[in-house]
Amino acid sequence: MPQAHALDIARLEAGQFESHRPGLIALLVDAVAHGASVGFLADLSLAEADAYFDAVAGQLEQDTLCLWIATQGDSVLGSVQLAPCTKRNGLNRAEVQKLLVLQSARRQGIARRLMQTLEAEALQRRLGLLYLDTEAGSPAEALYQSLSYQRAGEIPDYAARPDGVYHPTALYFKTLRRPA
Repeated sequence: MPQAHALDIARLEAGQFESHRPGLIALLVDAVAHGASVGFLADLSLAEADAYFDAVAGQLEQDTLCLWIATQGDSVLGSVQLAPCTKRNGLNRAEVQKLLVLQSARRQGIARRLMQTLEAEALQRRLGLLYLDTEAGSPAEALYQSLSYQRAGEIPDYAARPDGVYHPTALYFKTLRRPA
């Protein structure tokens, strides 16, 4: 019987990105197809997903975005992004973006491991504050709360789900350390 591959979490550098692009596109398409409100509507095309990842690749090259992937063998099962603030008055903070896990790989701790890896890197970078938004009432809220993120509030009619229906978003933050 073949041995199952272990889950690997790795930060992608700009030069490694292209080899994982197809898996990242498949991950994004899967997330949107299963209702994730991550900036795209249900008619997301492969060309639109590819164009989005062109922008991600550019941000990786400019070092304005960090991207981690969770893989098992050659399969991309999840990803998360960290966008450090580049404004001089906000160098202590970063936004957590696009935490995605394949529908078929959910409930296995992948999102938690991705977030823990992201937070460890944020601490290494001496970032003190992480923030994010997520669909209010979604299962993601329970995950973020279990990771000690605090709910700061809710904004009504903030974004449309893939089906085009607008919904509120919940804002969360986590203090990792106080600024020096």
